[in-house]
Amino acid sequence: MNRADLQKLSNARIREAKILFAAGEYSGAYYLAGYAVECALKACFAKGIRRHDFPDKNRTGKVFIHKLRELAQLANVDADLAVATKFNTKLDGNWLLACNWTEESRYSTWTQNDAEAMIEAISGKRDGVLPWIKRRW
Repeated sequence: MNRADLQKLSNARIREAKILFAAGEYSGAYYLAGYAVECALKACFAKGIRRHDFPDKNRTGKVFIHKLRELAQLANVDADLAVATKFNTKLDGNWLLACNWTEESRYSTWTQNDAEAMIEAISGKRDGVLPWIKRRW
């Protein structure tokens, strides 16, 4: 798996989330929307690995997690995100909402409102988390 694969997965997962939402499958939509952010952050991490460089084992091994805040830090976008969210309260709220997502979200039942809020927070064109990350991947 490489950066391009992760970018494609991120795009596919948010697209699938919207399809599931339209079909009334809100729990699946919620989960896949969050997973799109995970894949996007991992694409940012992959961007930081230089071709022909031997990656740091400790740092690389840590990326196999599902915690968005920690992935943002490993992807080296956390400082930029802190600045962006300081000046954009909508992005800040969207990031906070996205960070409520966990791998265990797939075992929960989510309402239409939950899924709609998550999808909008993640994919919103103006202040969505995913468009912000895509400018860095």
